[in-house]
Amino acid sequence: MAAKGVCLVVGAGEGVGGSIARAFAREGMAVCMTRRERNLDQLQALAGAIAAEGGEAHAFGVDARSEEAMTALFDRIEAEIGPLEVVVFNIGANVRFGIRETTTRVYSKVWEMAALAGFLTGREAARVMVPRGRGSILFTGATASVRGREGFSAFAGAKAALRNLAQSMARELGPQGIHVAHVICDGAIDGVFTRQNMPDAEARLERGEILDPDEIARNYVWLHKQHRSAWTHEMDLRPWTETW
Repeated sequence: MAAKGVCLVVGAGEGVGGSIARAFAREGMAVCMTRRERNLDQLQALAGAIAAEGGEAHAFGVDARSEEAMTALFDRIEAEIGPLEVVVFNIGANVRFGIRETTTRVYSKVWEMAALAGFLTGREAARVMVPRGRGSILFTGATASVRGREGFSAFAGAKAALRNLAQSMARELGPQGIHVAHVICDGAIDGVFTRQNMPDAEARLERGEILDPDEIARNYVWLHKQHRSAWTHEMDLRPWTETW
């Protein structure tokens, strides 16, 4: 059976990105996933796991901050795998530095990862989708997208920029048939980092107090399936015990 179009996840790993890739693969889509070249082995393992479940998955080692690399990636997918129906930008870049310890290099690197790479992903997605008049471009945000915490000046600045990019793109591309949405994941997300730094993570996950990546991913699929008469632009996902 032919795949139902292609989903690209920029920034796929063991957490949210991997769950999003699996979710769209279960919908019958061919899934393409990117990480930096140094993490390609892990990404290929994820692609193998998706294939073992009956899905189609392709792993690419790409620096999402590189304009040339991203343009080439989109061209290759369109030529060799199929038309992109869904593009998900899921790079985090969550680092903590006090404002006095935040160097220009740190700030610039975080901005490149979480904002510039998002712009390149969105622009290239629009380039291939607009002529067809359809497609979904989905951005992963965080608490910092709307509320800058102490010690996260670089991350807050980059995520706020990404959110505004999504708003601008939605206003421009919506009338051209492209659904642009921004998903705020507000709260701890289950994964290696959370389990290493939260001793009671297992119990909290059982009580639904930590975001489950698979449940997050279900919402991305739902966003893509929405009828254009009732598109959601921004979705706020948080555990039931998370404070606003």
